[in-house]
Amino acid sequence: MNVTIEKFGWPATLIAEFAHWLVLLRPAQPTLGSLVLAAKSDATAFGDLPAEAHAELKIVTATIEAALGKAVDYSKINYLMLMMVDPHVHFHVLPRYEGARSGGGVTVTDTGWPGQPDLGAAVKLDSETDSSLRDWLAHHFDREMK
Repeated sequence: MNVTIEKFGWPATLIAEFAHWLVLLRPAQPTLGSLVLAAKSDATAFGDLPAEAHAELKIVTATIEAALGKAVDYSKINYLMLMMVDPHVHFHVLPRYEGARSGGGVTVTDTGWPGQPDLGAAVKLDSETDSSLRDWLAHHFDREMK
């Protein structure tokens, strides 16, 4: 796996795996269910990914949206491709909603709603809440991937 994937805690944060993509729990949660969608490739530019990775995004994003819809009942979803510090292709996936959501032993308020996400207000997870939230979300993904 590339350095970016490892920085986001793989394999401990792994929620779902696809041929070209990994879905990881984001270690800081600006909204409940925030994820990192990371390409397994060593590409550092979105356009450099193989065509198969781009095609698979249809399946991956549909799975993410269905699983997070059931888990947190979001109103909107933001895919942020920031790649300023972590060079390999990845998105920060933020389900957006008014108010707070709870699950996996964590409660998170979307403090930026209805505007831009407030990344600075993210709830930082410790190893116990990280595992609990990861397992809770992985259960929703397992149901969508069958």
